[in-house]
Amino acid sequence: MGTWQIFRLQWKLALIERVEQRVHAAPVAAPASAQWPQLNAEADDYRRVQLSGVYLQGSDTQVLASLDRGIGYWVLTPLCTADGGIVMVNRGFIRAGSGGWAPQPAPPAAAADACAAALAAARLAGTAPVGVSGLLRMGEASGRLRQNEPARNYWYTRDVQAIARARGLPAVAPYFVDADAVAGPLAEGQPIGGLTVVSFANSHLVYAVTWFALALMVAGGAAWVVREGRQPPTNA
Repeated sequence: MGTWQIFRLQWKLALIERVEQRVHAAPVAAPASAQWPQLNAEADDYRRVQLSGVYLQGSDTQVLASLDRGIGYWVLTPLCTADGGIVMVNRGFIRAGSGGWAPQPAPPAAAADACAAALAAARLAGTAPVGVSGLLRMGEASGRLRQNEPARNYWYTRDVQAIARARGLPAVAPYFVDADAVAGPLAEGQPIGGLTVVSFANSHLVYAVTWFALALMVAGGAAWVVREGRQPPTNA
């Protein structure tokens, strides 16, 4: 077990180094829909990406969050891209009011052509696409202790596929984008971006030392038993 923990330690250190490089790298284009099946957390999580499109208004989802800033929620909004894809964007954190966090009524399900209509309306109005840059994050599964409850609009994890189904959206990207902080002052009540916490628990060295220490104790105990067993019995 100690040797296995050493291997895990090496793997974890390599992972941390890869993530640090991704977080500080120049942004690249977010994966298009044709690339979605090939994405995975080890190769793609925390990549810095950029994309543009039109937000699908009225389809926000609030996900419970607890930060140093207090209790509140992440605001996830679908972004309709020019290639017909939909990417969930975590626009940032909004702190709960004095009454604490409370789920909001679920918005109505989006129409099947909601994205096409939003993109067409933006073109007709001459509205420029919204540009988003941030960190790619693979969708989160529902928690073990607290399960998402779509029927009640209770969300504890950023499970993008479950959120898409609840909002009546077609296939969405298997990832979301943690948006960077917006330059300049924010309007009252607007989400605060750029709050991604990049942290990995790394206790493998402690575990390895513990297992090796236990192994030495067992070996020492066995040696003592063998030695005692070889000694001739003493006469009373």
